Order: sequence, then C-alpha cells, then structure tokens
Amino acid sequence: METESEPYVRLASLRQLHQVMADMNKARSLADTLQAVADGVIGGLGYELACVNLVQPDGDLVVAAFAGNPAAEALITGRVGSRHSWERRLLMGEAWGDLRFIPHTEGWVLDDDDVPQWYTDGPAPRFEDEWHPSDRLFAPMYSPGAGGSHGELVGVISVDRPRNGRRPGAWGREALQQYAFQAAIAISNARLRANMQRALVRLEREQQALRASEESFRQAFEYAPSGMAIAEMGGDQHGRILRTNDALCRLLGRPASAMRRYSFSDLVHPEDIGTLLRTSAEGGRAELRLGRRDGTYVWVSLRNSVVADAADGPRFLLTHVEDIEERKRRELQLAHRASHDSLTGLPNSAELRSRLSSRLCKRPQAAHPDGPESLDAAYGHPAFDTHGHGFDFRPGAEGVDAYDHHVHTIAPGEAAGGYDDGAKGLAVLFCDLDGFKSINDRFGHNAGDAVLIEVAGRLTRGVRDGDTVARLGGDEFVILADGLGKADAQDLAVRLRNEIIQPIRAEGRAVRVGASFGIGWAHCGMTADEVLKSADERMYVEKRSRPKAHRRAG
Repeated sequence: METESEPYVRLASLRQLHQVMADMNKARSLADTLQAVADGVIGGLGYELACVNLVQPDGDLVVAAFAGNPAAEALITGRVGSRHSWERRLLMGEAWGDLRFIPHTEGWVLDDDDVPQWYTDGPAPRFEDEWHPSDRLFAPMYSPGAGGSHGELVGVISVDRPRNGRRPGAWGREALQQYAFQAAIAISNARLRANMQRALVRLEREQQALRASEESFRQAFEYAPSGMAIAEMGGDQHGRILRTNDALCRLLGRPASAMRRYSFSDLVHPEDIGTLLRTSAEGGRAELRLGRRDGTYVWVSLRNSVVADAADGPRFLLTHVEDIEERKRRELQLAHRASHDSLTGLPNSAELRSRLSSRLCKRPQAAHPDGPESLDAAYGHPAFDTHGHGFDFRPGAEGVDAYDHHVHTIAPGEAAGGYDDGAKGLAVLFCDLDGFKSINDRFGHNAGDAVLIEVAGRLTRGVRDGDTVARLGGDEFVILADGLGKADAQDLAVRLRNEIIQPIRAEGRAVRVGASFGIGWAHCGMTADEVLKSADERMYVEKRSRPKAHRRAG
C-alpha cells in the first residue's frame, strides 16, 4: 500500500482492496470469514503478518485466524487473551483514528501480559518512519452502532511487517481502519448466518421430532385398544367431537363420520348428564353410560385431558373412553345380592327397612298449643325435626314441611282437624303364610322353596308399579303401598290372599297355602322397626281371629 509520500493511490491497489473485502463477505461460514479477513490484510493492505482476535461470549479474545507465517499460526492459533489485557493495550500508545499504534519503545511493558503474540528480530530503525520488528499496530473491529457510533467490540486485527518497511501513512491508516470496519460487518453477518443456520437445523430437528411425536400420537390414538376422542374446547362448539378412533366407534356401534355430529352430552344417558357436567374438563374422570346406535347403553369410564395445537394455539379435549360394562355388571350384581333375597329375588329385610326409613323422619308428635312461636320457646330453638326440616304448625297444614317441602307420612285418621277415614297414607301389609311348615315337613325344602318363589311372584304381580314387595324372612313377606286409604289397603290384602291360596305346583304335585295379613300404617315420628312391629301385631290379631281350619283357605 502506498505511503503518504506518494500523492496518488494506484487504481490497482483500490481494486485489490475491494476484492479482498468482497472475498470476506462471500465466505460461507464464520471460520471462512475470519480466515478471509486475515488473508485480506496480507493480500490487500500490504502487510506480511495478520492475526484476527475474536471476542468470545465470556468477553476474552481468542486467536481465531492467522495469515503470513505458518509457524507463528501453529504457535498461537486458538490461544486466549484476557479482556483486561486487551483493554489495556487499546488504551496505550498512539491513537490513529480508531487504530492503536504502540511503538517498540513502549511495547516492553506488554511483554508479561497474557495476550498471544509473536516475536521478530531486526535492526534498529535507520530513519524516523521505519517499521521496527517490535512495533505493534491494532485495528479494533466494532459492530455498527446507532448514528454512526461504535457498537460492541467484535474483535481486534493485529498486523506486522509492512512490505515497504515503513509505518503506514494517512492513506494506509485509513485503509486499515475502513477494512476493520468492513471486517466487523462481515463477521457479524457470518455470525448471524451461523446462528440462523443453527436455528434452522434446530428447527428442522424439532419439526422432525414433532412429526415423529405426531406420528406416535396418531398411531397410539388410532390403534389404542380403548376408545379415544378429540373434541373442541371452548366457544360455541365446545364438546363437539372432532375425531374418534376405531375402538370407540366399535364400542358405540357408530361410524366415525356419524360421531362427528355429536358431543358427549348428546350421547350420555339422561340420568348421567349431571355426572358429565360435574366432570372437570381439565383432567376430570367420570363413570357414566353412553348410547349405542342400537339404542342400548354401555357403562364407560371417561377421562379428560387438555392438549394444545401449538404454544398459543387452540386447545382441544382428549377423552379416553374405557369399557367398564363387565365391571359395572358385577358391581350391580353384588349390590343386588346385598339388598335382595337370593331365593325369591325380592328386596330383603335390610332393603325393606332402608326404603321404609327413607320415607320417615323424626318430628314432634303434636303441635304446641300456643303455636310455633311457643314451641320455639318451649324447646329453646326453632321448630325443626332431627333432619333439619322446619314445620308449619298452622291448622290445615297437615304436617307439610314449611322449608324444604318434605311431605310427612301420616296414617289415615291422623289428618289435622280430626279423624278422616278418607285420608291416604303409606300402608304396610305384613303377610305370613299359613300351612307352609307342613309343606316343608311333608315334601321337603325344595318344595317349600318352590312355594316361596311362586308366592313372591304372585305378590309382585298383584301390586302396583312402585309398590315394594319384600321377603322379611322365612315365610314372611311385607308390602309397602303408598297412597292408600284404609278401604284400599283392606281390598289389596283380600286380593293378594285370594291369589296366594290358589294351588301351587311344587315337586310335581299341587299344594296350597293360606295367608294372614296385618295392615299397619307408617307415619313420621316412628322408626321402621316400630312400623313393622305394628303391622306384625295386627297380622297376629287377624290370624287368631280366624278359625284354624279356615286359615289355609283364606
């Protein structure tokens, strides 16, 4: 490069400088760009040695590229100098614009720092601007800042041994400074390209992993042995089924195209709607019945989880549907066995007492003569029963709960205002078979069991839907019939007795049994056992009142 003693710069030198700048901007990688920067100093600026020190993420500078001397390159490439030592160098010596020149007369103070450097020997300068082997010239590279100011330090170019043997003049300094500026841009761009390439590689890997994950999910969804569904979450179409697997379609007997017309609320059994609504959409679980295409229902365990299509994308409801029909059937069978008689299939004694108790509550047997306010004062609290019910004691209220509309069970003749033979109540018919023991004794227990089974069937067929026929034990049965008056209950007892006394086939022969009925009435304030005892006592009164010879015939 020409010195300032020559008034003109050769066109060839400018072309050479432009070419090396173009070369460093055409490099494909960051390493190639750094090497192009070092080579350009030698090829375009006329120095024999060039070193590129690059700022690392921790702030220290590493020798990233070297040109001009293979031996020196092998010696210092990859070595690191601390940021503190470099900042010290860039504050010393003479400032040539952005450049820093440290003459050999001052450089001795740098001999002990940790900046990688090379040493060259040579004679002392013979004239003022002659380059000495121990002279140092640094060109800092700054990223472009706002308004033409310097940005962050990218690195430092160290140069040595100008080919003309002289310190650079004004043009040489300007050329090196501009070259360092362009090198900083080229390095920043190379870093950006490298970061983009890494990001693209990472993105491609993530997409590959996502595609693999989606494929795994698709296969797990499609080929899952239990039912799976994806439904919309939120909005007007919340809960609408978007996708189902083959297992769910087979379970419900519906094609996938038809399933997309429904939501689970459309398919659930009407009695299980509340269960479905109480199920949390974000991880809830419920056991309910879903409708099949043929109109039947199947018990399923329904479990929800939420999946997102993307980081901020729409959310969907992933529903896992497991067939639990067999388990539910066993549970229902066990529950039925626990509450029903194994021989006749009728509700057993425990179930009878449970149904009867559910209709009764304990309450004061009579209103206080001075009204509810006086009753409150007498008891020290408002007029409530043991269930927390409040009562209206006004005349004509007939024991109706004033707070939660519980209608108290009363017996005919107990209505407010006096005896009312036309009132209706909960009749409890206690039935005891006459002559049953002799059948067991004469023909065996198998015949006795056949009689009990047939009697249970006749009693069940003889009552209304909603009435309860239970086997209390042995040859004793109880019927709960609500909404009957005294005459209705007596008529029912006669009809049932007439059904029972008809001949029964047992063990290949016809046998007959009679029946005695006692009619009791349930009302709040009594326990289930008290009600049954009352009916039992009336049954024995009725049995004793009939001649023994006529009991079997009714």
